[in-house]
Amino acid sequence: MTERTLAIIKPDAVGRRLAGTIIARIEAEGFQIRAMKRVHLSKAQAEGFYAVHRERPFFASLTAFMSSGPAIVMVLESSGGIKKWRTLMGATDPAKADAGTLRKEFAESIERNATHGSDAPDTAAYEIGYFFAGIELI
Repeated sequence: MTERTLAIIKPDAVGRRLAGTIIARIEAEGFQIRAMKRVHLSKAQAEGFYAVHRERPFFASLTAFMSSGPAIVMVLESSGGIKKWRTLMGATDPAKADAGTLRKEFAESIERNATHGSDAPDTAAYEIGYFFAGIELI
């Protein structure tokens, strides 16, 4: 089943000029990029996006990090897109990520882990809608 998922190249990876390399990997894995833009989230926008984690101890540092510099947000489409993207990203903790995954190769830490991806269809729908209007999805 073809699915869409939100992907983010986080500020750490953008700042280290890895966006092109990551996008090339995305395309090489067979994803269609249906929408893409560069954003610099305000603290309030980052807090809105990660609101589900508001009560977690890492919320303040996560939202500070995500608003610390530009990021690239994309809508990816592929058969089994959500799972496929999460597999390509690898485990949240790069120390536990499989060899060849984006986080194993490019993440600096569990928080500065280069990429984000939706974890379920309902999450993907919310996250895509947070960044893109329907007319932007081609």
